[in-house]
Amino acid sequence: MTFISLSYAVFLLSVLGIYWSVRQQQLRLWTLLIASLVFYASLPGQQAGYIPLLLAGTWVNFRLGQAIAMPPDWRINDWQFAQQDWNRRRLKLLWFGIVINVLLLFGFKYIPFALTNLGTLFGSPALQTGAQWTSLNLIAPIGLSFFCFECIAYLVDVYRGAPATHQFLKFSAYKLFFAKLLSGPITRYQVMAPQLQAQSAPTVDRVADGLWLIACGAIKKGLLADNLGILVDLSFQNLQRAGSGDLWLATFAYGFQLYLDFSGYVDMARGTAVLLGFNLPPNFDFPYLTTNISEFWRRWHMTLGDWLRNYLYFPLGGSRQGVWRTCLNLMIVMAIAGLWHGAAWGFVVWGILHGVALVVHRLTDLISKQSKRLSRFWNSLWGVLTAWFLTQFMVFFTWIFFRLPNLKDSWYVVQHLWGKSADPQFAQKVYVETIGLDPLQIALLLCLMTAAMVLFYAFKHILKLQLSWTFKLMLVPACLFAVWLLAPQGALPYIYFDF
Repeated sequence: MTFISLSYAVFLLSVLGIYWSVRQQQLRLWTLLIASLVFYASLPGQQAGYIPLLLAGTWVNFRLGQAIAMPPDWRINDWQFAQQDWNRRRLKLLWFGIVINVLLLFGFKYIPFALTNLGTLFGSPALQTGAQWTSLNLIAPIGLSFFCFECIAYLVDVYRGAPATHQFLKFSAYKLFFAKLLSGPITRYQVMAPQLQAQSAPTVDRVADGLWLIACGAIKKGLLADNLGILVDLSFQNLQRAGSGDLWLATFAYGFQLYLDFSGYVDMARGTAVLLGFNLPPNFDFPYLTTNISEFWRRWHMTLGDWLRNYLYFPLGGSRQGVWRTCLNLMIVMAIAGLWHGAAWGFVVWGILHGVALVVHRLTDLISKQSKRLSRFWNSLWGVLTAWFLTQFMVFFTWIFFRLPNLKDSWYVVQHLWGKSADPQFAQKVYVETIGLDPLQIALLLCLMTAAMVLFYAFKHILKLQLSWTFKLMLVPACLFAVWLLAPQGALPYIYFDF
């Protein structure tokens, strides 16, 4: 069952009917939890077998949160000793919880990667065999990375003073909420907790907002991302036959596919949550219109960026310990962000390149503040356009390592971005027989998508225009019908399910 399917529509309508027909919040939480488990069990890849693991992980983090929040024993006469002992105990529990979550993530996602590299380093056939066996037999639960990150955030927040929950049903309903379980957005418990109290049924305009988000997500995923994915897959699966122009086109198409696929998922997740009376945080804010890499990361996968800042970058010292320490912290954070996306060196290279870009931006910003001439240039129209071009070129170029995490493949693409001629049969099979558009037409469509983003950005952020709820309700059926009519047969899986 995926978000774009008839089975999900039936499932969601059934859940909404049951959820809003019961009045006691306790029963609503049970409805939410059971629905989430049913949804997870319906996923491909025998995910139902991982439900006990997710429940156990939820219980462990619930209990750890309670233990961290337990107040000190003030009956001890030496209050200074009591305070120090309490702080030590809480810190040990926090580190224990972090290690448990990291080990859970490492055990499922990174053991084959670690064994392969250790086997290569030490020349051990046994380690290589173990890596092959684990990669074939150890399949990571979908959404495990987001699950572990939310658990770590909860424990750190409790350690920092946020209240811990004493209701396991409430905590598990939050942790396993099916709308966000698989690919986020990453949501703090303290943000969701007030919304898990007694609720009234959503108003007509809220229902319209929820359905509109679902329709927009379906358009992004089914109509745009999946059609772009056909070109991307054909190009990157036939690297030897594709020419330099084909590789550039596939690279830019993949950048749009990834954005539309993931933001489409988040839109549908947020729309589902709205219909159930919840507000999930936004995850994207026109990232391809940003003019520096720092701003890009504030508007791309926003909840992951917030997590990295609050639970990794700031604890490392942030920007409080000088320029060079700041640059080192940025490199560490982005290298970890790359590795979080997958157990392959291509993801690490992708993260390091983004770290280098953040360092270059930080240093350029410092130099520009000391030079009036540079400052005037970057604030001029040509400066803004130059900054936008450099930022987006860097972002799209590094998507090569993200799409092809095997360094042999990604390096082949980088080497052949210039001067490589395509196999004539490649153009015939891909552009004529499969897609029905030539490369120039596809490039124009990508330009139109960029222009559409600029237009929507202007409507939302500059003109502050919003569609009325009646107009949204009128457009929803048209959007869903367009997806049903024009989406490719056999919808592609959501890209971020792999992460």
